[in-house]
Amino acid sequence: MEKKWHIKTHGDTGDIEKLSAAINVNPHVAKLLVQRGIKTYEEAKAFFRPSLQDLHDPFLMKDMNKAIDRITTAITKNERILIYGDYDVDGTTSVALLYSFFREFYTNLGYYIPDRYSEGYGISFQGIDYAKENNYSLIIALDCGIKAVEEVKYASRKKIDFIVCDHHLPADTIPDAAAILDPKQPGCDYPYKELSGCGVGFKLMEGYARINDVPFENLIPYLDLVAVSTASDIVPITGENRILVYHGLKQLNNNPRTGLRSIMHSAGLDNKKVTVEDIVFRVGPRINAAGRMKSGSKAVDLLIAEDSKDAGLISGEINNFNLERREEDQKITKEALSMISEDPMQVNRKSTVVYNEEWHKGVIGIVASRLIETYYRPTIVLTESNGFLTGSARSVQGFDLYQALESCSDLLETFGGHMYAAGLTLKKENFEAFSSRFEEIVDARITREQMIPSIDIDDELDLDEITDKFADILNQMEPFGPGNMPPVFVTRNVRDAGAGKVVGNNAGHLKLDLIQDGKTTHPFPAIAFNQSHRYELIREGKFFDICYTITENEFRGTKTLQLNIKDIKVSQ
Repeated sequence: MEKKWHIKTHGDTGDIEKLSAAINVNPHVAKLLVQRGIKTYEEAKAFFRPSLQDLHDPFLMKDMNKAIDRITTAITKNERILIYGDYDVDGTTSVALLYSFFREFYTNLGYYIPDRYSEGYGISFQGIDYAKENNYSLIIALDCGIKAVEEVKYASRKKIDFIVCDHHLPADTIPDAAAILDPKQPGCDYPYKELSGCGVGFKLMEGYARINDVPFENLIPYLDLVAVSTASDIVPITGENRILVYHGLKQLNNNPRTGLRSIMHSAGLDNKKVTVEDIVFRVGPRINAAGRMKSGSKAVDLLIAEDSKDAGLISGEINNFNLERREEDQKITKEALSMISEDPMQVNRKSTVVYNEEWHKGVIGIVASRLIETYYRPTIVLTESNGFLTGSARSVQGFDLYQALESCSDLLETFGGHMYAAGLTLKKENFEAFSSRFEEIVDARITREQMIPSIDIDDELDLDEITDKFADILNQMEPFGPGNMPPVFVTRNVRDAGAGKVVGNNAGHLKLDLIQDGKTTHPFPAIAFNQSHRYELIREGKFFDICYTITENEFRGTKTLQLNIKDIKVSQ
């Protein structure tokens, strides 16, 4: 698939020169920092050395005092408290966080994760009924609840109070809860708006600890959960999130909780420095698999486990869920790709809408993302659930998926989400009409540019500028993630030294040794995943341009720099 290369503007030359001199780094590093809004020595110091002392005061968050007063009353009166969270990584880590914290000094509490299939996302009436039947009078909801207006009313009629800790955008009406903690709600002056659900839970914990003279140091061991949540939920790793993830990764690498250590072991991360990328691709999917294939409660069971034997058993079970999830995901993706390729009308559409009543509801969102890797266009994957078609939608850069669904709302029972990802439900008899309408809307609104994937490039380098010192400074820019992605570079007019070959189980990757005439004294190792189709170009000895990230490759205890090539183009 053809990709556009978009080279970012570098910002003001004066800012780059001043910063380069102030912190004694070369202009390439200064450019990267200025692109990220870092222009002064003080800003650079805060970026490279995130400090827990720079966390915002939790009492700047609207309703924080109300939330802590209600929890204090509940504990004083020995009320039963239910910690309630969504079934994904953010929800389950949030529940594990608060449950683990409060059980240190209070025992009259429990936790609840709704079932993905029978209850769906967020606060459910079934969950409230469970609370009533088990004599809970206070529910602390995490990573959900900001739109649960009717559910909170229902709970109130049953004499159950809610504290909502959420990070999603609210609707026009806010639930009438005992307290609402959400930096995005109207009237909340909290300075940082991009916390994960678990991050909001941590601020509640921080506020409660301060009022009750619990030393802040006692909260640091919980940051491993916050890091896993923040990385997995793909929120910006900037500002306060950067501080939380930076110190959370330290905790995760030095002294993780029993359950996370166990799941890291099953993910093959023993004796490895765990990064955000490892969380996103290896730890998070395993935690998510519990809710996708069985029950999110299993993930909480693991995350709060204190006995390593118990954690090992649960982790093994969850790892099996992940293997099942992977098999389902691969099977459905293959079926969906065949469905598209065998229908010329589908191939030539501007959108993808596919449906099979037997597909597993827990993986169709993953499948939608996979289909975009082959057909780069707005994509909806549907299956059957409770007599309706239910599905997940994913978009491409710059195209507003939510607005497109809004234009089809008369054909939908429910829908929700944002610009790039959404969920929807419709009646079976509306499928054909919906598929046609969605295609018409996408066709009318999408541009040709939006249907070509784009790679953002930070800077241009020659190969001889890639030194160990330069790579070491790049490593200090971690943790990487949205808002601070790993720098991508372009190098022009390179060629393979002659040892290039196709590698991988499916012969899908390229292993190269690159030289740049007049700019290198020895070949530079590189790997190009899923680009074996470029082999003929490489073998012919032609000059080509590459865009890439700089990584470390470890082989038999020796670490060397390696280029991870994202794309290759023939040099002009």
